[in-house]
Amino acid sequence: MVIRQIYSHKKAYLDLLLLGDEQEDMIDRYLDQGELFVLEANGTEAAECVVTQVGGGIYEIKNIAVLPPYQRRGFGRALVDFLTRHYPDCTALWVGTGESPATLDFYHALGFQEFRRVKDFFLQNYDHPIFEGGVQLKDMVYLKREGPASS
Repeated sequence: MVIRQIYSHKKAYLDLLLLGDEQEDMIDRYLDQGELFVLEANGTEAAECVVTQVGGGIYEIKNIAVLPPYQRRGFGRALVDFLTRHYPDCTALWVGTGESPATLDFYHALGFQEFRRVKDFFLQNYDHPIFEGGVQLKDMVYLKREGPASS
């Protein structure tokens, strides 16, 4: 497993990015200012994440996705753990996500805790209903995990 940063031609990873955020114009809002990391396993680009800097040592995961055949192998966890090492000034890592039980369980297992919600975010910002795990996403749930520089 190798994680590398992508500096240019980020849209070449659109198929993978669309697994984490299924509307291209939403991806366009953060892709250029974000840092894109790709996890390779056995020569396959199996997972990705895009991170932006909020400020004051706070970083936000804007997009994270793992190809279906590689899910449940610890690649998502590996990306999140990599981020806290990659950003030594990280006081907190944030992520905004929908109310999908599987997604929330993933983040809770990694030590993230909810700290705010944006009501009807998915209804107001996407041009079609978004469903995950049979649940229609409505509110954006923001979670955070303290980073190594917070202690």
